[in-house]
Amino acid sequence: MTAAPEPLRPNRRTADVNGILIPSTHPLASVAIAIAAVIVITLVGFTLGTVDLGLAKALNGLHTGALGAFSSAVYHVISPAPAIGITVVVTAVIWWRGRDIRPAAAFAGTIAITWLPSAVVKEIVHRARPDVHVLPHPFPVQPDPGYPSGHTVYITVFVIALVWLLRDTRWHRLARTLGVIVIVVVFFAVTIDAVHYPTDALASILWAAAIAPGVRVVWVDWLMPKIPFLRPDATGRRAVRS
Repeated sequence: MTAAPEPLRPNRRTADVNGILIPSTHPLASVAIAIAAVIVITLVGFTLGTVDLGLAKALNGLHTGALGAFSSAVYHVISPAPAIGITVVVTAVIWWRGRDIRPAAAFAGTIAITWLPSAVVKEIVHRARPDVHVLPHPFPVQPDPGYPSGHTVYITVFVIALVWLLRDTRWHRLARTLGVIVIVVVFFAVTIDAVHYPTDALASILWAAAIAPGVRVVWVDWLMPKIPFLRPDATGRRAVRS
């Protein structure tokens, strides 16, 4: 009897970009947490009002000189159009680096499916942004509601997906460390600009952290294998931790 083939273990090259394909060990729990998070974060949004207006004004008071210019630059760099462009470029690099469309599709899909529904919740909750008339350094009025912050959801899920992608590489710890720093920078950028209340940004971080694992299960573990060009290789083997 022929012995069953051993699971494919990532070598230095394949491990560079396939960590996000490792199946979840608790798929149903991840999906349940994601569903609960959508419900809870949405309902909490209706209760906030202007509860943290004082903190929003205090943070906006820091919007001066180089710090103010930096926070505004960060806000513009990860606005929807640039954010989509950044994601497309990084996705293309992942595909090119691994010569495999699956990790690239997993990365882009996880980001998109976590990020885009937050815009729907924003319209449902319809929480107004901080009143520019009471801010010390008002930012130009933004036309859409503020809860949750799309900028903060995007950067948080981008970091999460990148950390998963690099989980079996020497870059994993660096990605986690720098990723946390980037999330903190964006949190303060959107609150110093006062385009969002601090609770908008905090809810956005919680949204991405709680929902992305469930999204990854549904998209990567359940749906991608059903799409012909996104299935595992011909042996049917997936990369696993060594």
